[in-house]
Amino acid sequence: MPTIEPRKLVFPYRRQYVFVRLAYNDQKESEFDADSNYLSDTSSFTSSSHSLSSSSSHQPILSTKPLSSTNRRSRRNLSPHRLIRLCCLALISTVVIFILSLVHAGISSNKRVEAGNIGRRPSPPPEPWRAFPFLTRYYGGLRSLTPIAENTPEYPLKDEPIASDKPSKLNRDVPASKPFEAYARHQSSDYLAEYPTVQKCFLDANSTVALPPLQYYSGRPAGFPNNLLGSYELLGLPEDICFDRFGRLGPYGYGYAEKYGGTGTGEYGDIMGSSNVWKIGSEINQVDFRSVNWDEVQRRCFNSNKVRFEPTDSFHERNSYSSESTRTSDNYDSTKANISSIPKKYLPRSAVVIRVWDDFNYGVEDILHLRAMISELSLGSAGEYDVHLLVQVKDESKYPIWADEESYQRHVNESVPEEFRGITTLWSVTQMLMLYQGIHDTFSRGPDLPIHGPYRGLQMAMQHFAHNHPEYEYFWHWEIDIRYTGHYYNLFSQVESWAQKQSRKGLWERNNRFYIPTTHGSWEDFKHLVRVQTEMSSSDPERLATSLLGLKANTKTEKPIWGPERPEHEEDWFEVENDPVPPKSYDKDQYEWGVGEPADLITFNPLFDPEETTWLLANDFTGFNTSTGSPPRRAAIITTSRMSKRLLASMHRETAFKKHHAFSEMWAPTVALHHGYKAVYVPHPTFVDRKWPVAYFSAVTNAGKGGATGGARTSVFGAREHNLMGLTWYYNAGFAPNLWRRWLGLKVNNDGGEQFELTADESKDGEGVGGMRGGEGRMCLPPMLLHPVKDVILPSEGPASKGTFPTSDPSA
Repeated sequence: MPTIEPRKLVFPYRRQYVFVRLAYNDQKESEFDADSNYLSDTSSFTSSSHSLSSSSSHQPILSTKPLSSTNRRSRRNLSPHRLIRLCCLALISTVVIFILSLVHAGISSNKRVEAGNIGRRPSPPPEPWRAFPFLTRYYGGLRSLTPIAENTPEYPLKDEPIASDKPSKLNRDVPASKPFEAYARHQSSDYLAEYPTVQKCFLDANSTVALPPLQYYSGRPAGFPNNLLGSYELLGLPEDICFDRFGRLGPYGYGYAEKYGGTGTGEYGDIMGSSNVWKIGSEINQVDFRSVNWDEVQRRCFNSNKVRFEPTDSFHERNSYSSESTRTSDNYDSTKANISSIPKKYLPRSAVVIRVWDDFNYGVEDILHLRAMISELSLGSAGEYDVHLLVQVKDESKYPIWADEESYQRHVNESVPEEFRGITTLWSVTQMLMLYQGIHDTFSRGPDLPIHGPYRGLQMAMQHFAHNHPEYEYFWHWEIDIRYTGHYYNLFSQVESWAQKQSRKGLWERNNRFYIPTTHGSWEDFKHLVRVQTEMSSSDPERLATSLLGLKANTKTEKPIWGPERPEHEEDWFEVENDPVPPKSYDKDQYEWGVGEPADLITFNPLFDPEETTWLLANDFTGFNTSTGSPPRRAAIITTSRMSKRLLASMHRETAFKKHHAFSEMWAPTVALHHGYKAVYVPHPTFVDRKWPVAYFSAVTNAGKGGATGGARTSVFGAREHNLMGLTWYYNAGFAPNLWRRWLGLKVNNDGGEQFELTADESKDGEGVGGMRGGEGRMCLPPMLLHPVKDVILPSEGPASKGTFPTSDPSA
């Protein structure tokens, strides 16, 4: 019987198990070598199977199918490590692209800003004050004149009905005007006991042509608003009178033809009673200005009264370039002067320096304004003032004025009307660069506005002018676009007198605030309020808020300034040996120090602290050590001011030797603060065009630290200065030029004009400025300062053959 050998059993499913296990490991671990292991194992099992029987029983129970390359790639793409790397790469790329986009956008934005293209932005919300209704009774006329004691002002009022547009009664005839007397004190016994008799000045060398006086009217047009800021009574200015355009400008050529020596303007609108300006008895005295040389007129006037003033070196001994007429007129014959008596003390002399530039277009109205200033300040005062034009030469390459005297004088002749050439002094930026070298320019307003230029460094020209004019004790820095509806000598003399009476105690603190009589009461009440606000730190809104929150306030406590307020670092001090020193402590002084002392600086806007305000030029200073903070500073918007000789000398020397300087509106107040000089803000009467709630106006304007105008971000000077655009006095006030044009009988925004003065329009409803009926005659304004007034064109009524003055549209 044959032997049966046991058969070796082969389990094909074992091979399948290996495949499934390997495939599972490959998916589980995501390792590439798993595929290769699987393939090698499969190959070994396949080769061994060929040694076995080829029977069908050798086939695996489960079929095997090799993995394709596509499946292997899909498993590799799903690798977590690979996904992380790809995500990181994508994230980094996104960040880089985002940064590059920001850089590109920033560069593009800067280019658009430089080109002036800021794109379309949503309009900011309108300022609240613009919604207040306009006042209308400024535009009343002479036929509604009312004594001020009987007048009910349209504004400001407290719980009283507002005056209607139509006055209760119109006078059929215009009342007679009266001559204004501005020099009465020259004839007083007290004045004559102290000074020699004043010698009257004339326009001609033969002393026969005298200027007629200004003419005024008693009262004001019915309903005329009261001033919101400042005080007439406080300064001693007349408030119960008003001036029309003929009474104010008629003495200087307004209102009569060129063939009589006038300007050929003003012969339009309401002219009833205007001839009274030129009447002397039964004759008409209209001055012929065609041959007037104002330099010679001023020199003759001074020489006639030279004994009243202390002898000094004249300007012409220190400046090589000046007009021939000016130099020859300095030949002084002492026998013609009044030397019969020696005065007990000399009168100080002042220079009124009017800033202008060489391409300025002198219109008829500008010429009338200059004639008024020279006549009222220089001739009327008998030489106490001299008026000068300080003219900037803009294009020095085209006009090399410093090459020789002939070039200098030629440019004067080309730039200035003939009657004013002798009082002209030219200056240039290059000249200031030569005089004040080594100053570090921060270019705070860009490369086009250097520190030596007329915008940021205007005071440099004034400093140099004062250095060359030792004959003057004081220098009024005036602007060509300022107008005054009253008499200039009356304004200047009263302002200077009031400033001299002010005590130094609390002076800087009062200087830092607007005086609003309706809110503050009398001046004594205001002084007391300022003292309390200064002493109580709780009056600072930021300090009060931080104390309520239990936080430490970062603001400095306001302390009264007593004597010089010098920079922290002694290295910034300069020539302090002669600085004024308080005679006693602040607490012991009974408002005595400073009384009777002439002010070194007089301004017409508050002297505010620019620290922490939003004023754009608060940090426009140079030469000081700022390692521990900024030096103490003060500023007054609008450079118009009176500066003493010693203040300008300190400014000049500190700029030249110490390289200190600041923006033109900040430099003089800052030097006065550092040296302890007397500085006074004069609260002159200022009017507003809208019906502001007075308490709201006070809160807006005195919104700085401790109830002041400066020292905090809430200051009105800076981002909030738009609130002052409706005043009669600010650097960009819109009310001032409109009021002046309407007063001249011109149309503004299609309101006013000739027919408005002559005829009442009963179809008007009397609501608002545009709804006024008119027919009251020409306007009449009390004395007030107006700024800015530019480019006024008066209609010419002269013959066409002689018309050198352009005819204008009255609505311009």
